[in-house]
Amino acid sequence: MNTSLARMKRSVRFASILVVLLGSGGLWTGSASGQRAYVMDLPGDWTIDGDLPSNAMLISLQGIANKKGPALYFRYPPGWAFKFTTPVFNYYKDERSISFSELGSPEDAIAALGGFAKGYVVWDKSVRTSLTVAFTVAGLEDAIVVSEEFVPLMEQNGLKEIEDFRGDFDGMTDYEIYSWAIDKYWARCSRDFVIWMGGASGKQMMPGVADFGIYKRAFFTDLSADPADSLEYALHRKILGDMKPTAIVMGWHSYAKDTEGQHVSLISSFGLRMEGLNTLPNASFSNQIPTTPGFRFTNNHHIGRDATVVPEEKVYIAAIQTDAIGIGAWEEAGRGRIPYAWEVTMNWTWLFPAQMQFFYETATENDYFIGSLSGPGYMYPKPIPPDKHRALIREAANLMKGLDLRVFEIMDYSEGNRYVGNIDLTREVIDRYYAGMPDAIGFVNGYGPANTSDVRDGRPLMSYDYYLTPTRPERDAVLDLKELITLNPVRPYFLLIHVRESSAIERVANILDQLGPDVEVVPLDVFLKMAGNSPTFIPRHLKEAGAAEYIMTDE
Repeated sequence: MNTSLARMKRSVRFASILVVLLGSGGLWTGSASGQRAYVMDLPGDWTIDGDLPSNAMLISLQGIANKKGPALYFRYPPGWAFKFTTPVFNYYKDERSISFSELGSPEDAIAALGGFAKGYVVWDKSVRTSLTVAFTVAGLEDAIVVSEEFVPLMEQNGLKEIEDFRGDFDGMTDYEIYSWAIDKYWARCSRDFVIWMGGASGKQMMPGVADFGIYKRAFFTDLSADPADSLEYALHRKILGDMKPTAIVMGWHSYAKDTEGQHVSLISSFGLRMEGLNTLPNASFSNQIPTTPGFRFTNNHHIGRDATVVPEEKVYIAAIQTDAIGIGAWEEAGRGRIPYAWEVTMNWTWLFPAQMQFFYETATENDYFIGSLSGPGYMYPKPIPPDKHRALIREAANLMKGLDLRVFEIMDYSEGNRYVGNIDLTREVIDRYYAGMPDAIGFVNGYGPANTSDVRDGRPLMSYDYYLTPTRPERDAVLDLKELITLNPVRPYFLLIHVRESSAIERVANILDQLGPDVEVVPLDVFLKMAGNSPTFIPRHLKEAGAAEYIMTDE
């Protein structure tokens, strides 16, 4: 095609897109009502030899197009970790009056929205890490990320090549590739956000959060947090050290390189916070949709803040579903059947305000929200420098106030996980939470069962007694809980259950229904009020970080 003609067509198309997306009111006003956007379904094969090249291209297009306003939203396939993309889409469409036009193919998407891009960057399918680097280029240069089979499509749409990584990284280690990328791009990248493009590994990548990194011009990497990987570890530290004190690390660690505990511990040691996962979808779109005028986040409290509740001599159970409002369990069967608590990712109140409004507005009376996780974001308290930790707790307390939350959850994998080591807290750490969150009626600790407990002025800190996985057979879970009840004969017995994120509430309710008439499932705020009023547990905490020795007191 004649180059001048291609440029002219591209300019005309770009002008048309702006008219479609921005509507008669001109620029995006901050109000979703009456606005227009595109929506598309993504296929579910995330391998290099499958749909990953096409999906990566589309997600990069999303991040670029959404820089000019919320233009492109994806419905993710069944099995995607965050299962709420279709319900949230319906909420935007039906409740927020955003008018969506359907896109049927990658070619349709490029034809409709390619005018937002300044060019394209080619990644090398034989070097997976080149795709991660290409995402960095996409954000800095407004370049669509493509593998070689999509180069003709780019050229047909009048887009020019900005970078071509084919053959550039042959034989290089990740350390060498990321060192090169830092030398070339780091100075221009955001210091507010950095993306860890981990999670899946090998021939697979699931870059759901990549649109947000591109939208924010963030650096992308999956460097190791394992000190044994000394070169990658040092480079990891350099990146974290260069970030602003309020920066957020988004995405997830590489399952092929290190552990969750190593990754979050290292981030926490810099006083930074994590916001997962690599699969987090449509963040560049939802970041721009505000709450409706006058909306206030209102939780379903079951008891007054200063109320006193005296328990009977029985077993009380409270269940908490963790990991970003259960990641996908919000849409599973049974929600509302029993009292149930949900771990809220509190930064969503400013990162994705309308999406958070969706959860609050669709909550039943039995859905109760709690703050998490250890701070204003996912972090571990023991590695955080104390002065930074106090400031982070204050920030978390402010987020809790805005979200109408009265219970806060703490987790620390810096010295172990639910299988080995300990996930308990020192007295010093506990003191900071009690002092920094005077409005909290109680605290929850752990992921798997833990041993930290306390109570002060009727405000308990309680650890999980049981961890319910999605795969544990119902019969076995019932037997487990009955055994716990037998092993803890003192009444009242307060049994706190962590329900892993993808479990359906219907299944949880079926399990709890089989525990007998002397067991009562109660709302978490009532549970904590009773436990604080009539504690039948001994306050206990770690003697000091790095030690397995516990201190028990009669306080």
